[in-house]
Amino acid sequence: MESTCFRKACSLALGALALSFIGAAAKPAMAADPGDVQQLIETGACVQCDLSGADLRGLHALGADLRGADLSGANLSDANLEGADLTGANLHQAQLKRAMLTDSVLAAADLRFSDLTEAKLYHADLEGALVHNLILTQAETFGTQISVR
Repeated sequence: MESTCFRKACSLALGALALSFIGAAAKPAMAADPGDVQQLIETGACVQCDLSGADLRGLHALGADLRGADLSGANLSDANLEGADLTGANLHQAQLKRAMLTDSVLAAADLRFSDLTEAKLYHADLEGALVHNLILTQAETFGTQISVR
């Protein structure tokens, strides 16, 4: 009887472990390069850096140079990116809630499925940006043209 209970417990544990691996495999792995995160924080520039999945909430990066950076899945909620150059950046599924993007350049950036709830986009350049399924709930977009092609 004890070995039957032990086998059932082992089966349940192995099943749960297998499900956790399946769940992890279903999500794309995102791991920002810690050196790139540090470079951004220290210098305000990180061209073509890997910042995917990074927790950058509240980042204060006025005029940051993030051209071509991978910020997919990154959390930039409450970040101040005024005047930042994000030309060609990958912001797919990024969190930009309440972010300040005044005078930022997001030309040719991938913003698909990004959340810009309550973000401020004053005079931001989104020319050629991918904006399908972009969330703009209560966002302010003064002087910013967003068009879906």
